[in-house]
Amino acid sequence: MHLAPGSDVPARELTPVSGPPIPIPDPGRLVHLQFRRFAGCPICNLHLRSIVARHEEIEAAGIGEVVVFHSSAEELREHVDGLPFPVVGDPARRLYAEFGVEPARRALLHPRVWGTVVRAVARGTWDILRRRERAPRLFPDGGRFGLPADFLIGPDGRVVAAKYGEHAYDQWTVDALLALASQAPASGRKAAR
Repeated sequence: MHLAPGSDVPARELTPVSGPPIPIPDPGRLVHLQFRRFAGCPICNLHLRSIVARHEEIEAAGIGEVVVFHSSAEELREHVDGLPFPVVGDPARRLYAEFGVEPARRALLHPRVWGTVVRAVARGTWDILRRRERAPRLFPDGGRFGLPADFLIGPDGRVVAAKYGEHAYDQWTVDALLALASQAPASGRKAAR
C-alpha cells in the first residue's frame, strides 16, 4: 500500500540514534521523512552528502530532515557522526511497512543505478581507507535490497508529496525537495527563519 498526497500520517514520536524524540508530524514545519537502506550503504552515503551540503538551505525553507534506515541503532551509531539531522533505526521494518516501502532485488539490478554503484563504492572505499568512514557490515540488518522512499509531511499530518524509488539511487534531489516545499499549501509551511 503506497501513501499518496493527501494521505494522513498518524501522530507519533520517533526515537533517533541520538537526541530527543522527533514528533511526526512536526506542528511547526514540514518534515522530509527519508527511507534509506542499511547503515554504511555507499549509495545512501552519496545521497546524504548532498543533503548535508545544503542542510542550512533546507532548514531555511522550513523543512526538518528525518532519515530512517532498516538497521539497528547500535549498527547506525558507527555511521552517523557529523550528520546534522536525526537518524532513526527500524530493523524490524515496521515503519517501512506502514509507509509501503519494500525491499526489492531491482534496487541494485536496475541498469540506471549501475554507474552510481561504481561511483559510490569507489568514493566509499577511498573514505574507508582514509578512515573517514567505516565499512558497512558484510550482512547488514535487513539485507542490501532496500528501495528508497521520500515523504514530505505537513504539520497537519497530511502527506504533501511522496516518491517511491524504482532503484537504490532513485530519490528526490535537494532542488526537487525545495520545489515541492515551496508548492506546499500555506498550512503546510513555516515561515523561513
